[in-house]
Amino acid sequence: MRNRWVLGARPRTLPAAVVPVLVGTAAAVGGGGIVWWRFLAALVVALAIQIATNYVNDYADGVRGTDDRRVGPVRLVASGLATASEVKLAAGTAALVAAIAGLALAVAVGPEVLLVGLASLAAGYFYTGGPKPYGYLGFGEVFVFVFFGVVATVGSEYVQLGRVTGFALGASVPVGLLATALLVVNNLRDIPTDARSGKRTLAVRLGDGATRALYVSMVAGAFVLVPLLALRRPWALVALLALPLAGRPLQRIAGGATGMALIPVLGDTGRLQLIFGALLALGLAVSG
Repeated sequence: MRNRWVLGARPRTLPAAVVPVLVGTAAAVGGGGIVWWRFLAALVVALAIQIATNYVNDYADGVRGTDDRRVGPVRLVASGLATASEVKLAAGTAALVAAIAGLALAVAVGPEVLLVGLASLAAGYFYTGGPKPYGYLGFGEVFVFVFFGVVATVGSEYVQLGRVTGFALGASVPVGLLATALLVVNNLRDIPTDARSGKRTLAVRLGDGATRALYVSMVAGAFVLVPLLALRRPWALVALLALPLAGRPLQRIAGGATGMALIPVLGDTGRLQLIFGALLALGLAVSG
């Protein structure tokens, strides 16, 4: 299958890498001129870390047998589309790309940028890799919110300004909520198979009903926070134009969709995050 590596990279999850870079860079507007190569480098770092994490997840779950009876999209190792060593190499290649782009930013901005990048890579690896993966213990959502919400957003501002502002920190919260909602949908779908395999995700621990409520609260929370950001940058309100896109995934979650019926919700959530983030970034930049 020629597109197996595209499938393994999990394109529906990639908005979680793109949006914080857009929003963090837009938050830096007004504090000085935007250095566009730094924006592009930060985007490469975020995407490469996301892809590396996805490949590590594929590899680790595949060799543990966690994905042997999954109901979601195909996984490379579990399906036999690629060997464990091939997926491990793909993960390492993506991590190397992130390291090279991060090194360029570290030379321009400071070594602390490289340290943050290495911490992000390590967090991505230990999500499902290593002897005691924290994703199996119910802490995956915390990782996503912190690294694909707060760290990626304020880090994208930092490489532009050389400092972190309280505004960027506030803007990182709705970004993190929608990024985490992607994982919540994924884990909601996999509750039955994860429970059988001993993978104690937050969804397994909370149960079906509470996990659905968590998803709804995260999506709603992202929109509720927009008017607060608009107190500083009024055009942030344009992000509310993405609200209609939340209707279909919320309806399916509230309607009790399970198994394969939740796969479209993952795509809808990724689309919602991307449009919401792009509109929020546009509003922040115009108001900056």
